[in-house]
Amino acid sequence: MDPADFTAVREAVRRLVREGVVPREDEIEETDAIPEDIRRKAVDMGLFGYTLPEEHGGLGLNLTEDVQLAFEFGYTTPAFRSMFGTNNGIAGKVLVSAGTRDQRDHWLPRLAAGAVASFALTEAEAGSDPSGLTTRAVRDGDDYVISGAKRFITNAPLADLFVVFARTGEESYGTKGISVFLVEADRPGVSVGPKDHKTGQAGAWTAEVFLDGVRVGKDALIGAEEGAGFGEAMKSLVRGRVHIAAMCVGMAERILEESVAYAAAGKQGGRPLGDFQLVQAMLAEIQTGAYTGRAAVLEAARRYDSGEDRRIGPSAVKLYCSEMVSRAADLGVQIHGGMGYMRGTVVERCFRDARLFRIYEGTSEIQKLIIGRALLKGAK
Repeated sequence: MDPADFTAVREAVRRLVREGVVPREDEIEETDAIPEDIRRKAVDMGLFGYTLPEEHGGLGLNLTEDVQLAFEFGYTTPAFRSMFGTNNGIAGKVLVSAGTRDQRDHWLPRLAAGAVASFALTEAEAGSDPSGLTTRAVRDGDDYVISGAKRFITNAPLADLFVVFARTGEESYGTKGISVFLVEADRPGVSVGPKDHKTGQAGAWTAEVFLDGVRVGKDALIGAEEGAGFGEAMKSLVRGRVHIAAMCVGMAERILEESVAYAAAGKQGGRPLGDFQLVQAMLAEIQTGAYTGRAAVLEAARRYDSGEDRRIGPSAVKLYCSEMVSRAADLGVQIHGGMGYMRGTVVERCFRDARLFRIYEGTSEIQKLIIGRALLKGAK
């Protein structure tokens, strides 16, 4: 996108976040839902397809532009970004990179216009590592019959489309023989459980998805042959890790802003909190983490877009930033003292919301394994 045009988009997103979403954070927390008027504004702004190709109704942003928007999204409740996150990330990008022309032509304009796609990978024994995946797709003539259950699927109660991972090979364990399918949410045999009651991230719905003998045509298979879409789907997770890291930076910057304001205005023993050097030290630690995280994310995005590094960098920034924002939230609560532990305080909500960042899109432990293995492989 032309730099001037992108600047206008980013500024519009910032205004929507700070003037339209932030004042309603308590409402979102209490109702566990994003208000319909906010959703409609996000659709009208093109946020449901901002990384999708322009030819299919998206804005065509690259990852360097994506993370700059994610910094803004991270400033408010993660539920706002969750509305359209999978469209632009792990679900939509699989279609962009591995979908057939017919699949792209049919689904991408719909996603850009506000339809919702969910990424149905996680199962009870298969999360960050899909080796334990048990959902199966059995060939029956020109169709596939899919059976299995998925867990913690973001936007499942709202989804129009599920990007479903299922075994098509003989293997019962490991990553070989896994294929990816497009499954409409209203197809017979698809059912969604009640939304999960999570510790944080209210308004971002997750739920179980059950596939009971769901029949789809062979045109639902992503990739030229069975198993061909799996690698592309995994690549979309890599891209998503940089995006999540940027979200963490945005949240850390919000925590810092709230904490500085509280330290400047609050008093203890008749003195401003900010006069105490240990409070200053905590503020400095939050600032340093957010500053470092922002620089690292921008560099990781640049190297991803150029093709220089699509493995170590994304995992490194996801690991660092998700751990960093949890520490920032903990410090924010500490600076606020007792008020920091009260519902209705921004840092208390961030403390709960931040914890999930260290789990989804690959846990911190998985990121360490990816980084370590890649470094050793490069040494051989």
